[in-house]
Amino acid sequence: MADAVIPAPTPDEQARSDAALHDSVHGLRERDPLASAAVPFVRWQKWVGVVAVVSMVVALVAATDATLIILTALCTVAYLVTLADRVLLLSRGLARDAIMTIPDDRARAVPDSELPRYTVLVPAYNEPEVIGDLIGAMDAIDYPADKLEVLLLLEADDEVTIDAAEAAGLGEVCTILRIPPAQPRTKPKACNYALHYATGEIITIFDAEDRPDPLQLRRVVAALADLDDDVACVQAKLAFHNGSQNMLAAWFTADYALWFNFLLPGLMRSDSPIPLGGTSNHIRADVLSEIGAWDPHNVTEDADLGVRIAARGYRTAVLDSTTLEEANPDPINWIRQRSRWYKGYLQTWLVHMRQPVALWRTLGTVGMFRFTTLLAGTPVIACLNMVFWLVTLSWILGQPALVAQVFPAYVYFPALICLVLGNATILYSNLVAVRETGNSRLWWACLTVPLYWLLMSVAAIKGTYQLFANPSYWEKTVHGLAS
Repeated sequence: MADAVIPAPTPDEQARSDAALHDSVHGLRERDPLASAAVPFVRWQKWVGVVAVVSMVVALVAATDATLIILTALCTVAYLVTLADRVLLLSRGLARDAIMTIPDDRARAVPDSELPRYTVLVPAYNEPEVIGDLIGAMDAIDYPADKLEVLLLLEADDEVTIDAAEAAGLGEVCTILRIPPAQPRTKPKACNYALHYATGEIITIFDAEDRPDPLQLRRVVAALADLDDDVACVQAKLAFHNGSQNMLAAWFTADYALWFNFLLPGLMRSDSPIPLGGTSNHIRADVLSEIGAWDPHNVTEDADLGVRIAARGYRTAVLDSTTLEEANPDPINWIRQRSRWYKGYLQTWLVHMRQPVALWRTLGTVGMFRFTTLLAGTPVIACLNMVFWLVTLSWILGQPALVAQVFPAYVYFPALICLVLGNATILYSNLVAVRETGNSRLWWACLTVPLYWLLMSVAAIKGTYQLFANPSYWEKTVHGLAS
């Protein structure tokens, strides 16, 4: 139990642990330096950035009005194109066959003897309040115990969580794997370390607060049997069990409902790269080893892995099986989490754009476009929103001449379309998402979602700043706040 003496590792065990730790931190960077976010900007990217900033400053000084008009027009075009593509993805995601569906009876019909060995990785740090529920959720998984391996990835110096796990009882399938302390202290580093001990043919990740569909693993096995050999990953849906806790949780729930139920299936139907969710992505172990596993320096290792899967010529399928999580109900905690996501999206885009021609050849023109609009466009547009809102507010309050000058008719009317029709389209998309997912009670969250966009902008600005100031810093999200 908590005060039990842990025997010292044998020399062979210590050597294996040291090798696993080194590979978990440095493996990807040593094997494929350009695929690692350990260096946030390579030399040519720094020079391009410097030249772009200097050119912008010179243009603003030399021709202020013309430069602002061109920038505003370009931003407006980017908004309109991105909006049109999101509507297209939504329409494709609404199709009944857009998502893989494995009925309960089909999932249970797979004989135990034909099920592959499965490894579930559950990284947790300083989360004693949810560890008991986590073990219960893992015990509820419908999969043969002799073929299921659940590794609780706990930092070796996180005694409070280790004590809580041991006090809760590990059950039949859970095992604690102590992760030796080392920088960076990130979820992907812990998962990389665990791969050296994992024995499953399929690897998946659940977070400490997750409540997965008990049949999810069986559904994945059945789905992979139906899919082509180039499918390397199956992403299950994520949803929240506390969506009505407060306004923020409701906004977050509507956001996830749209993303996982419609936009991701729409991406799957278009053969575009799919930024994976942080949990419930089920990956073939052989492919995971081939592509270098997770990047310990990328703070959205899931999105990065999804792009690397596509960049290697593999595909991801989306499965109609839901894992329930905890919607973050605290604004400060939510901003910390979302700013990390935005920073990681930008990290991922920068890493994969180090070899843009090779990436374009693999993804194709449409895939490359969606890779850019999703991973670079999402945080950049969220930052720009704040700028345009402040411009709009300044016009309402004082009607400064500069604002009128940078919005001639040919810029003003497209911008007006973005403001009116664009926002209305997004509101409608959220209403459709909550209705179709059985969350109609959250209609009020859809109508007030502009306030949520304001929080998104704050998080995006913070994440963009951190990309330069502290790129690999992992802001911990506090769990156990649901009521």
